[in-house]
This record gives sequence, C-alpha cells and structure tokens, in this order.
Amino acid sequence: QVQLVESGGGSVQAGGSLRLSCAATGDTHSIGCMAWFRQAPGKERAAVASIGRSTSTWYASSVKGRFTISQDTQKNTLTLEMNDLKPEDSAMYYCAAGNGASICKYNHWGQGTQVTVSS
Repeated sequence: QVQLVESGGGSVQAGGSLRLSCAATGDTHSIGCMAWFRQAPGKERAAVASIGRSTSTWYASSVKGRFTISQDTQKNTLTLEMNDLKPEDSAMYYCAAGNGASICKYNHWGQGTQVTVSS
C-alpha cells in the first residue's frame, strides 16, 4: 500500500504563489507515475499536472506556464509550484500515485489540501 499526505495549501491573493508537497510512504517502489488533481465545489475532479518515470510531465492548459510539477524520488516527495495564482485555481488539491504501461492508473490518493485564491 501507498500512503500520500499533502501539505502546503492555504489562502493567497491573486498573483501570489504557493508550493504544495506530497509525501509518499509505504510501497513506493510500486509507483510509476504521480499527479496533482483538483476539485472545486460543484465541479468534477480534474488533473492539473502529472509526472512519469522518465520525468516526462504534462500540464492542463489552464495552468501551463504557471505551475511546475517535480518529483524527488530519493525523498519520495511530489511538489507543485504554483505561481501567478488566479481565483479560478481555488480548489481542493489532491496528490495521486499509480502505475500503468501507457496510461497511468491512479489508485492511491491523498486527503487533499485546500487552496483559496482571492481577487
């Protein structure tokens, strides 16, 4: 089993920055890919950014150029640097981990950390 714990959420004004972290423990050798998702009230959970074994990254178009995902495999941590935050970035942010040959199947989830951006 893999346990994921997020930290770093909070409240900022538009244009500000936050750094989210996700600590993975347990059977971390089973992890092949990780990602950040977010869910705003009344909306579905959506992927924000992901990173694979080859450190290849993907970003949702709404955050590209503002967010950066990175992974420290030695420390088993996943980070999301968020800059130039906008009110529409407000959501609960979740760390996810999984594996898959071509498409990552996320089967481990953290409890989430709240990000609130005020205008």
